[in-house]
Amino acid sequence: MIEVQGLTRRFGPITAVDGISFSARKGDVLGFLGPNGAGKSTAMKILACFLAADSGTAKICGNDILQDPLAVRRSIGYLAENAPAYPEMTVAGFLRFVCDARRIKGAARVDALDRIIPLCSIDSVYHQTIDTLSKGYKRRLGLAQALIHDPQVLILDEPTDGLDPNQKHEVRRLIQQMAKEKCIIVSTHILEEVELVCNRTIIISRGRILADSTPSRLQQDYQGTLEEVFRKITVGKKSA
Repeated sequence: MIEVQGLTRRFGPITAVDGISFSARKGDVLGFLGPNGAGKSTAMKILACFLAADSGTAKICGNDILQDPLAVRRSIGYLAENAPAYPEMTVAGFLRFVCDARRIKGAARVDALDRIIPLCSIDSVYHQTIDTLSKGYKRRLGLAQALIHDPQVLILDEPTDGLDPNQKHEVRRLIQQMAKEKCIIVSTHILEEVELVCNRTIIISRGRILADSTPSRLQQDYQGTLEEVFRKITVGKKSA
């Protein structure tokens, strides 16, 4: 469902993403790990067509991010690291706005809202303005907009950031449930999260992929916990 070939992005003298290639299929939950500034969020923005690549390309659900970005956007749900939302809107108004943008109308809209509101546990704040929400509820709202059109591919940048332990558990369980029918990329700094929900792990530093394997295989190969593996692979390397 995702095929990435030689993806590169530079910001002046800094190469944030340096010729990365990988693939992911239906049923994969791919954990994107790396130090701060390693290029994870930049790579995810390129895949979500929010940022252009300098070279290389990717296909998502058969659609090329360069040749048909609109088709790519229709097939994915994207939760950005700092998911933007209009603070003066209510949660209800914002989700209606997302439905308008996604052309979800009539009975399909009713069904989508009826599904997503309890799924993301935002019913208690449905009529509040976004600027009054806690960080956790804003994150849940970001997740709701990413899921509302039931996409085949999910690109989630720090999906549990700001959530309390119970909310983290709910989101992880949700990802596990959705993984059977979707392809999911998850960026996170929480190594426990990778072990719980991911069946593959990519470790990236200075814009380059340093490891691509299962969490258990990495621990086996490097003879340590995932945290120890992460440090062995990335320590001493400057992040771009």
